Amino acid sequence: MSSREDILARLRANSPAAVERPAMDFTPLTFEHPLQQFLQSLEAAGAHAVVRQAGDDVNELIRRAYPQAKTIASNLPEITCATVDPDRLDDPRLLNGTDVGVVRGEFGVLENGMVWLKQRMRHKALFFIPEALVVLLDRDALVNNMHEAYARPEFDDYAYGCFVAGPSKTADIEQALVIGAHGPRDVTVILE
Repeated sequence: MSSREDILARLRANSPAAVERPAMDFTPLTFEHPLQQFLQSLEAAGAHAVVRQAGDDVNELIRRAYPQAKTIASNLPEITCATVDPDRLDDPRLLNGTDVGVVRGEFGVLENGMVWLKQRMRHKALFFIPEALVVLLDRDALVNNMHEAYARPEFDDYAYGCFVAGPSKTADIEQALVIGAHGPRDVTVILE
């Protein structure tokens, strides 16, 4: 008997008896009032929410939310208040110093307030480098939970994507909460 076979035989002889796995049946969370739940989850994550009403100009909503913003970056054609088109920049580092980035979200998750962002611009840095991020989101594009989120077709068709839930935050350093450590200090979701 080789050393390997001897080791494996000893492991088998001293291993506990196999146990059957428990059933993995549970009911994922669902919510009766989707918009209300999403607004609560966004607030809990530290994000701001604006529900766009009929006749509201999205550019005015952005300007109202960030009146001090000098540099607004977006490649969305309806964002006429943008001062920078990130798709025209060769180097994503040129986005450094951007006050507000405006992007479109694919869908939102009710249970945790996350929004799936799919890269639709040249530089994914637009998700992380601005001081504030504005996400435009269709109010009908809400799913109850992460189980439904992962079943969405958007997960099969993207070069880069990420979930965003409120401003960037960490509490790794001396257990002190730091906002904006790795991304935007402020996030506003405009539900259209």
